[in-house]
Amino acid sequence: MKIDPVTFEVDTSGGTHPIYVWEAPVRIWHWAMAVCMAVMIVTGFLIGAPLVANVGDTWVTYDFGYIRLAHFVAGMIFTILFVYRIFWAIVGNRYARMIFIPPLWSLKWWKGVIAQVLYYLFIKKTAPEYAGHNPLAQLAMFAMFVLGSFVVIITGFALYAQAWGWDTGWMAWFGWVFSLAGDAQAVRTIHHACMYVFILFSIAHIYMSFREDVMGGATTLSSMSTGLRMFKQTHH
Repeated sequence: MKIDPVTFEVDTSGGTHPIYVWEAPVRIWHWAMAVCMAVMIVTGFLIGAPLVANVGDTWVTYDFGYIRLAHFVAGMIFTILFVYRIFWAIVGNRYARMIFIPPLWSLKWWKGVIAQVLYYLFIKKTAPEYAGHNPLAQLAMFAMFVLGSFVVIITGFALYAQAWGWDTGWMAWFGWVFSLAGDAQAVRTIHHACMYVFILFSIAHIYMSFREDVMGGATTLSSMSTGLRMFKQTHH
């Protein structure tokens, strides 16, 4: 069994064996980040479109305050996890760096992206096997999750800083975001739009993971529990 050093495509024509792909820190990070994203999406939607006004004095019910608190806490934990993930991409194995450095220069990799799109749309019956993420998943992780996380973090902290005022340390760190975006409403719109990017990413990620297990026979789902990838298909 051979693994392409650039695309991570697996040649299973000579037989297969389990590969330890996802290290424990990556697996723990994956599930912790999933919880944070779920909390951020739900509370972010409620902040953008509140269900009902508080019934009674706000200092007694404090419903919206609890929603904002949950959003802030989840966002800060999300940021810590994202920084931690960058650190592990440096010190971890080669698969830990996949979502941060997609081989955009590789023609074979781009062909793999197209092949995966056709496979997921049921136009092609089979697709190559990959150790770690396939090219389409790798591209989605980089474009929607990594870049999206960076944008949602800086815009989120900018909006958090706005509540503290321009003469605070928070604004000293994140006030430039408003200048770059144009105004506070633009920052708020970009931050809110990132929520929908995360929703679309989550739906696609879950679909591709389940489909890979059910249709392809690869252990995509269980690999995030055990770290091992099994390859059952043979491609020539």
